[in-house]
Amino acid sequence: MTAVAEPGRRTVRVGRVSWVVHRRELVVVGALVAVVVGVGAFALTQGEYRIPLDKLLAAFTGTGSESVLRIVLEWRLPRVVIAVVGGIALGLSGAIFQSITRNPLGSPDIIGFNSGAFTGALIVTLVVGGNYAATVSGALIGGLATALVVYLLAWSRGVQGFRLIVIGIAISAVLNAFNDYLQLRADLNAAIAAASWGMGSLADLGWQDVVPVTIAVAVLVPLLALLSRRLRMLEFGDDIASALGIPVERTRLLLLVIGVALTATVTAVAGPIIFVALAAPQLARRLTKSAGITLVPSAAMGAALLLVSDVVAQRIIAPAALPVGAVTVTLGGIYLIALLITQAGKH
Repeated sequence: MTAVAEPGRRTVRVGRVSWVVHRRELVVVGALVAVVVGVGAFALTQGEYRIPLDKLLAAFTGTGSESVLRIVLEWRLPRVVIAVVGGIALGLSGAIFQSITRNPLGSPDIIGFNSGAFTGALIVTLVVGGNYAATVSGALIGGLATALVVYLLAWSRGVQGFRLIVIGIAISAVLNAFNDYLQLRADLNAAIAAASWGMGSLADLGWQDVVPVTIAVAVLVPLLALLSRRLRMLEFGDDIASALGIPVERTRLLLLVIGVALTATVTAVAGPIIFVALAAPQLARRLTKSAGITLVPSAAMGAALLLVSDVVAQRIIAPAALPVGAVTVTLGGIYLIALLITQAGKH
């Protein structure tokens, strides 16, 4: 293993494999990891039964009381873990779509893939009827079907990013109307549960909910890593990427499937959570001062945003709690207005 230092970055080589490590990115990712650890520890101590730090540490060493072990390890820790892993998935999904479209509005929230995943889950739960695995599968199928429709409608001698976004917004509007129709036609109790879930919530989630999201991230992240170089090339435009030997449309389709799978898995477990995929890549880009979208900082930013939003949702009107989606949609609205003002100022 050798390392070649350059101003502001370090090229690391292991045999024939090499990658560039930017020092500023390392600092930003390290700071975001510290935020996640700190906020996560705070979340584990808060609630109706507050747990001092020494008892929290005792719970992780297995020396705490049975009640503390149950509260920390069985009730609160799964929520923290799913916020972190789900935030990573959403951050990476946003990074994929913003790189593909070369547009800061290119996010599964805006393009409608979240809505499609929610539609698939609603059809399974309210119409067909099915267990947890069927709901997850329905969300994945719904998200992929929506992506396929948007992709085909956006096709015109290739797929242009702006066209993909505009068509995605239109499809999202149609799906949101259909989702409302499904809930209005459903049994009252089921409709109330679906509406609550549709706001995006991490409440009452356990280790059985952590597993599918963790598996999805564990499988999809290595695949994304293999395609990361192609993803960077796509940011330069289709012509340049094609000239560099990148199979543009095939690569775009593979990346689209990975991005949809990441966001659909989170949607199946927690409902549609907006803003995180939209903002994480752009905030990470501004902090790292990178020329393009970066995957690892986007993932770290996504984890920090979702975890912090969930803690705010739990504590802002304590002892009552809000769905995390209520917090992220508020932050997302503010962010989107600021983004549009900034873009208008540039033009």
